[in-house]
Amino acid sequence: MAENAIYVKGVIKLVSIKSEREIKLMMEACKITAQTHDMLEQNIKAGMSTYDLDKMAEEFIKSKGGIPAQKGYPSGVKGIPDFPSTLCISINDEVIHGIPSKHTIIQDGDIVSIDLVVLKNGFHGDAARTHLVGNVSDEAKELIKVTKKAFFEGIKFAKEGNRVGDISFAVNDYVKQFGYSVVKEFQGHGIGREMHEEPGVPNYGKKGKGMRLEKGMTIAVEPMVIAGNSEILQLEDGWTIVTEDGSLAAHYENTILITEKEAKVLTIV
Repeated sequence: MAENAIYVKGVIKLVSIKSEREIKLMMEACKITAQTHDMLEQNIKAGMSTYDLDKMAEEFIKSKGGIPAQKGYPSGVKGIPDFPSTLCISINDEVIHGIPSKHTIIQDGDIVSIDLVVLKNGFHGDAARTHLVGNVSDEAKELIKVTKKAFFEGIKFAKEGNRVGDISFAVNDYVKQFGYSVVKEFQGHGIGREMHEEPGVPNYGKKGKGMRLEKGMTIAVEPMVIAGNSEILQLEDGWTIVTEDGSLAAHYENTILITEKEAKVLTIV
């Protein structure tokens, strides 16, 4: 894996540029990530606990030769409790990082965001989806639709020679048209041998600003969209992020590869 030193506001940041061999290895992790999401979509239903979903995903990932990378993350970092589960499962007004529990039962009409990361061959694949369970409101359906479309609007600009800010601007510009807000405290990121690498990929920004994109970079683009204002809160568990005003939130993410032309999405089978 080559590393390019890039200067951003006087700070040197190392960005990994993957070789063809490394990309092939990484695609295996990404494929399992996508397959796991497809399996969960087929099985999620009202009445099951988020713990049930988590165990289902863990067994599936391991059966494919992968490792649930979020379990135990960040492993010993002072002040941050290790994440205890395979999946981040966030329901309704929970934005991200919800912890699965036997006591959290999915209800008819819920929207359920699932974020998962798979490790295989020393590389990570990362993706998130928001699922509709049963009789979901039209408001929730529209929010999920816009969040997913914002990802695809953003990656139109994810190609060699463009900048991170081009992606960021496109995501926020699309979301704002519907009166929604993007989360500003959390962002997408580079990904590869590490779950989180340079560059950071915010869901808002300015065209022509930020790190320049290069062929061979792999990044996770992940719109986190709130139906109300952008303010968020963290719960006492040290992980779960919720909307301050109690409005619904949705999350959509894929790992992508930067090429000379359009981006290649690695976490859609």
